Parts: sequence; structure tokens; C-alpha cells
Amino acid sequence: MQLVVGRIGKPHGVRGEVTVEVRTDEPEARFAPGAVLRTEPGAKPPPARNTVPGAEPGATPPPASDEPGVPFRVPAELTIEESRFHQGRVLIAFEGILDRNTAEALRGTLLVVDSADVTPPDDPEEFHDHQLVGLAVVTPAGERLGEVARIDHAPSSDLLVLRRPEGRTALIPFVRAIVPEVDLAGGRVIVDPPAGLLDL
Repeated sequence: MQLVVGRIGKPHGVRGEVTVEVRTDEPEARFAPGAVLRTEPGAKPPPARNTVPGAEPGATPPPASDEPGVPFRVPAELTIEESRFHQGRVLIAFEGILDRNTAEALRGTLLVVDSADVTPPDDPEEFHDHQLVGLAVVTPAGERLGEVARIDHAPSSDLLVLRRPEGRTALIPFVRAIVPEVDLAGGRVIVDPPAGLLDL
């Protein structure tokens, strides 16, 4: 199972660094120099201004080229050369991504790891995102509220993104006062929301 740990955002500077929207609770480990991250299958770069007419679909040219007319293709894997935190964001330099134009072509690419490569948490009160996504969300009385769509990692606390049965979403702070129990074996998260929380 592929787990999304980040999404590449806009370039930072002119030397190929990019911002990354973090989707993991272990950014220091996931984005350490030397780490190899797969790119989401099917992730496509924005259309190049100069492309080779009649280029065969599915052909895999080198990841980047200085030659005019050769399109950039997002490589299957990216290796982190350097990462740092700057004004609350993660900035990453990938090996082989050396300029702003190439970095721009990575925008929107999802960075993934295999769940088999993720070590289970030592603390029974801690969970990886992929353990929670898809679980049923119920009240202490057993009323079904929906299911966990994803986890958002906000500065103040993690948020469960609840997909409601009618299709809309709600954000639930992942704190013990509101989420008293996570029952992985039973496939459910018990949520005791304060009045009005699910209507925001």
C-alpha cells in the first residue's frame, strides 16, 4: 500500500528547491537527506511549452534536459539531497533538480512510501495516518458519523478529516477529549464531538 507523505508545492529560489506540504507526522525521518521517495503513479507534469512533435506516449526521456523541445517527465523516484524547515514550511532539494524551471515541473507531485517500510509506533496511543484512513467514525452511543478520509497535520493539533455520509467533510481535532478511543481491531474511531463541531 502506497502512503502519501507529502505533496510538492511551488519552487523556492532559483536553485531547484521546492516547498513540500507535509502529510506525515514524521517529517524529520521521511525527508532526511538520502531518503528515496517514490512519486505517485500517474502524477503528470504540467504541459511543457516546447515539446517534441509526434513524441511517443509513454516514452521515458531523461528526467530533465537543457535541450529546447524536450519535455520534462517526473521521475519514478526522487532522492532528497537536503531538507530544512523555513518559516513553518519544509524546503527540499532533490538530487538532479537544479533550477527553478525543473522544480516548477514537479509542482503537485505526490511523494509516497510503501506501508511495509513504515515501522509501527512504539506508543500504543500513536498511530500512522494509513492506520486511521478508512476507519468508521462513531459516537460513544454507536451512531455512525462517517469515515476518516485523511489526516491533516496542523500546527496546533492533528485533524481527522471526516467524510460525512452526505458527502461533505468535517474537521475533528485528534485530541483525547474529543477522540477518546481508536479501535483498530474493530475498524472504528470513537468520537464525542462538542455541539456544533460537525456543522462547521
